[in-house]
Amino acid sequence: MRNGSHQGGGPAGRTRAARAPLVLLVAGALMAGVLAPAIAGPEVAATAYNWHPLNAMFFQRNWGVDIVGVRTVASGAMLEFRYRVLDPAKARALNDSRSPPALIDRASGARLLVPSMDNVGALRQSAPPRAGRTYWIVFGNPGHRVVPGSRVDVEIGAFRAEQLVVN
Repeated sequence: MRNGSHQGGGPAGRTRAARAPLVLLVAGALMAGVLAPAIAGPEVAATAYNWHPLNAMFFQRNWGVDIVGVRTVASGAMLEFRYRVLDPAKARALNDSRSPPALIDRASGARLLVPSMDNVGALRQSAPPRAGRTYWIVFGNPGHRVVPGSRVDVEIGAFRAEQLVVN
């Protein structure tokens, strides 16, 4: 047919058949986790890139959190640390306003702190944690010392996450 409509086993049928192996390949890669960080977004990419499964289990078991990652924000002037609460009782220590958090650049040893704004207060969440929610803490990055690819540690009281890679 000349009007572009195809029926039966014509060119459109062959095109669908040719796409089937590609669809199966992409679906298999997604199930295996090969393409998940690239397709699923920054939270999955940060978790998959920064953590070995044993590290993730340590934080889940001992602190009741799943580390999402560290990324630059505000054109690199700040860094954002994110974590997802799994067990609110264990994660309470991370939201304690009496424990000042610090982000340490492993290359220079610089300790970056949470800035406090006059009208807003400290740029961190301190409400009681709830399961399934993602929480954040923002650290100042004066002079843009820490850049994507840098390795950092995050300290909050007794909590310490080491060797995080900044995205």
